[in-house]
Amino acid sequence: MLSFLTMNEWSPYAVGIGIGLLSCLTFVLSDKPIGCSTAFARTSGMLEEIVRGRKVRDMAYYRQFVPEIDWEWMLVLGVFLGACTSALLSGEFRLEWVPSLWATTFGSEHLPRLVTAFCGGIIMGFGARWAGGCTSGHGISGTLQLAVSGWLAVAAFFASGGLTAYIKYALGG
Repeated sequence: MLSFLTMNEWSPYAVGIGIGLLSCLTFVLSDKPIGCSTAFARTSGMLEEIVRGRKVRDMAYYRQFVPEIDWEWMLVLGVFLGACTSALLSGEFRLEWVPSLWATTFGSEHLPRLVTAFCGGIIMGFGARWAGGCTSGHGISGTLQLAVSGWLAVAAFFASGGLTAYIKYALGG
């Protein structure tokens, strides 16, 4: 009955339905949309609080996004633990410093991969906060609420992904 938990790949349709049901349940139980980037903002506040103390909470940004563990923070933790559990159950879990696609394209050196991943994470985090949410916030919750901004964001996600893939393969990558 639970054999689907050991599958290497899940149906994108089943996963989409699951995410949709989770989003609806989240609205019913918390009256809030699903999103992840706010959890990272709260985490940065908690880390800053370790260094600077409670005065961090007096900053305008952290008055709006209080540095605390909340349900979005637990959602991010759950996504991480769920991904690890799924990889373990399917037998696909492995630690990999340099993924094979990166190694084929750019080489197998660890430092360039780590620097690129770190910088990419910073840029994505900055973009998510600047846009007022991440792909899950705009793409999933925004479209669920029929927000024009959500649909525009999803169109931009697909267009930029398609353009990036075209450029990558046109350059022989």
